Amino acid sequence: MKKVLFVTTISGFLPQFEKNDVKILQEQGCEIHYASNFKNPVYTFDENALREQQIILHQIDIAKNPMKIGANYKAIRQIRKVIDEEQIDMVHCHNPMGGVDARIAAQISKRKPYVIYTAHGFHFYKGASLFNWLFFYTVERFLAHFTDTIITINQEDYNRAQKFHLKKNGKVFQIHSVGVDKNKFRPQKEIREAKRKALGIPEGAFHIVTAAELNENKNQRVIIEAISRLPIKNIYYSICGKGPGEEALKKLIREKNLTERVQMLGFRTDMEEILQTADCFAFPSYREGLGVAAVEALLCEVPLIAADNRGTREYAIEHVNALICQASNAGEFANAILTLYNKESFRESLRAQCRRSAMKFTIEEVEKTMRIVYRDASFATERI
Repeated sequence: MKKVLFVTTISGFLPQFEKNDVKILQEQGCEIHYASNFKNPVYTFDENALREQQIILHQIDIAKNPMKIGANYKAIRQIRKVIDEEQIDMVHCHNPMGGVDARIAAQISKRKPYVIYTAHGFHFYKGASLFNWLFFYTVERFLAHFTDTIITINQEDYNRAQKFHLKKNGKVFQIHSVGVDKNKFRPQKEIREAKRKALGIPEGAFHIVTAAELNENKNQRVIIEAISRLPIKNIYYSICGKGPGEEALKKLIREKNLTERVQMLGFRTDMEEILQTADCFAFPSYREGLGVAAVEALLCEVPLIAADNRGTREYAIEHVNALICQASNAGEFANAILTLYNKESFRESLRAQCRRSAMKFTIEEVEKTMRIVYRDASFATERI
């Protein structure tokens, strides 16, 4: 029985985004191990549920911040110990520091497992800071030498990764997101009004929804700024997610006198229902590797108001399923909101094309590529 170790910086990442990869590997008879910092959860999840799925958990003291050298050095040693003691055949790592620590640990281990790294958006990209290029690009280019397979989720990253020097016979693949469940995320018009009432959205109100971690990059504040510029009192905004930017957003909502119309709903496990209440989905991030939440909205036939970045360019098409703005320009977002608010027929024309435009991001499509990735890994580990 082959043993596979998933490593993520963010605990809860595996049940949130990697369930289908686990399913594929378990179907192939693999034993699944999962290493993460379970003391610092970002996504709500049940450790007992993972154990019931026969996933073996390993606590590691990995830190998201690369400057926390002590914690990450400790995590490297912990991962190496898991690899050697559990006789791991393959490591599949995610998130920037998960990719760093796991690949170093695999390289210095006695076991020398096959290594797959999924880059959910490189921190170096067109328009990124000089620091990001000097630091993250240098690190990723170096670590590619310890990597058998790199998986990217957008075209720009794929083109960049192809120029790296991977291990002998190393390959680069592109997938369209981690795969979204098209049956879970689908139009459910029958629950729209009841769910709007449960959320406190008045009948006939224009409802904007966002789902993302609360931080500066996700840029929820620009939507709050945009709404504050509009004289219309029938526009409501629901922000789903949690994170370090929560208090700053609450303060901004109070300063703009929007406490009656902008609500923070926290991390939600019912996004497939909340999206039914939305007239549009706002996705104003400065940077995105892709952005699964926006794909989920499209599958529910909710048009986007999105910032222009390499991730949203994968699916947001101007005047087809989205209106596209510059991330820092509240005026552009205000105009986009106003356009969708005033032009119901235009909004409906976008809605009609949303789901079709997002079908390549479904689980079924991503699974085709991941089966090839794991097949190649299986052949390689048989030769080790």
